[in-house]
Amino acid sequence: MSEEQHDVVLTVNGTAHPVSVPARRLLSDALRHDLGLTGTHVGCEHGVCGACTVLLDGRPVRSCLLLAVSAQDGEIITVEGLANADGSLGPVQQAFLECHGLQCGFCTPGFLTTITAGLRDNPTPTHEEARDMIAGNLCRCTGYQNIVRAVERAAELARDGAPHAQVPHPPEPEAGQLEFEDRDDDNASTGLGA
Repeated sequence: MSEEQHDVVLTVNGTAHPVSVPARRLLSDALRHDLGLTGTHVGCEHGVCGACTVLLDGRPVRSCLLLAVSAQDGEIITVEGLANADGSLGPVQQAFLECHGLQCGFCTPGFLTTITAGLRDNPTPTHEEARDMIAGNLCRCTGYQNIVRAVERAAELARDGAPHAQVPHPPEPEAGQLEFEDRDDDNASTGLGA
């Protein structure tokens, strides 16, 4: 017996993609397998590592925990959507390059999307705020020091007028709706905690 398919339209990096998926298809799988956007990596499949982080309506979300059908009305930005319109590197990508913020690169897409949203909300982070910004993402190679430097460098590049991808701001909560709560605060798992 075949699984029932649901026709949805996923708006990814500014382009609408009609796709037919089973109700239980994860957004990470839809991005990678149905749309061919393999920049979103899947690590732990439990929402812990952050490698699969994408932006949904401007907020970083773990795409391995979100059903594709639930993302239909949202604006999704993947790592492929972080480059400038002319194809050049955005400030976060450029900063990772300059500061050697990656080694194997598996965790990098999740860091790039997380930092992009973080710098939109806090364009001039202190060193501690830069550390906190990346605390929910795991890296097994770098020791995080160069990633923190990359956050600080990306903030400098953005302040100096480097062009960057347009990341939407999260929508304001409607009357009676709870404000979005960032639950990604487990610093202990990264070694960056106090």
